[in-house]
Amino acid sequence: MAWQFDNERPIYTQLLEQIRFLIISGLYPAGSKLPSVRDLASEASVNPNTMQRALAELERSGLIYSQRTSGRFVTEDGVLIKQMKESIGKEKILTFLHEMEQLGYTAADSVVLVEKVVEEEIR
Repeated sequence: MAWQFDNERPIYTQLLEQIRFLIISGLYPAGSKLPSVRDLASEASVNPNTMQRALAELERSGLIYSQRTSGRFVTEDGVLIKQMKESIGKEKILTFLHEMEQLGYTAADSVVLVEKVVEEEIR
């Protein structure tokens, strides 16, 4: 995975979001073992302490868990993963609707346009 960061937000927050995305999109499936902190940090070109902070936050959310001698694993709680996926989807929709509103579209107009685009893509 190509890790991308912007300079306007804390790196650990962006790491957290990107790892969460990898989990909810299924690239790190439920129950799978995550790479080590050092391996993830090396891959992302960040300090291991920064990666550790992001992973600790994901543990607090319940999305991953640690086993003392075995490492970190993705939760097997499919309901939690689905809830997080839906929550992120809603955030993205609200952002989209806000941006469309700035262009002068109502929510209903935005839905019609989305349906039109989806219909064109299906053909």
